[in-house]
Amino acid sequence: MKQWIMGVVATAVIGLGAGSVAAQEIASPALAKAVEAQLGVKPQRIIKTPYLGGLYEIYAGGQLFYSDEKGSVFVFGSLIDGKTHRNITAEQQLALLPLQDAIKRVNGNGGNGKRTLITFEDPNCGYCKKLTKELLNLKDSTVYTFMVPILSEDSLVKSKKIWCSSDRLKAWDDWMVNGKSPAGSDNCANPLERNSKLAQGLGVSGTPAIFFPNGERVPGYLPLDKIEKALKGS
Repeated sequence: MKQWIMGVVATAVIGLGAGSVAAQEIASPALAKAVEAQLGVKPQRIIKTPYLGGLYEIYAGGQLFYSDEKGSVFVFGSLIDGKTHRNITAEQQLALLPLQDAIKRVNGNGGNGKRTLITFEDPNCGYCKKLTKELLNLKDSTVYTFMVPILSEDSLVKSKKIWCSSDRLKAWDDWMVNGKSPAGSDNCANPLERNSKLAQGLGVSGTPAIFFPNGERVPGYLPLDKIEKALKGS
């Protein structure tokens, strides 16, 4: 009988080193078929990890989860390396984000900000505007902002116009910092629906939401000094 472990489960603490994983996107076609048949989602990536004698990491539907090779157990939760205490799941989740669907801001370091930050924001969110002003002064950083228009129809219109602008970052800052409404067309291909699904898959239910390189997330606004402190711990 198949055993399913659905939802967030107790964290698995593993005592092995992270090691390397197979480079191929679908390491087990048989497992991919089992995931699609049982969970109704088509995996985008399956790799074999060095944990628990060959645990498989599956990326499907915007989520990371784990299974044995046969798909007899599906585990949703965080995989923590017992030696380094790194949250392997969180790190992998961020590494798989479709950054091409975000507005990119690079501060300092010759256009190559070393410190990375991910945010989810709505253009009509007051605390998102406060956060944007803080991020202007975050030195040596690259910030990726996924627009998720969840507050109103106007949020969707503004998000479309910002994305359709020739300079998205400028249009974003013009509105978020200076209160200048985005102008021009809103009729271009955009990632907003994908962003909303991505946010849902990550458990983002409100804006702003901040994700740090070590997988730590903060649901809400943070001032610059606390962002700096969290980045030092990443």
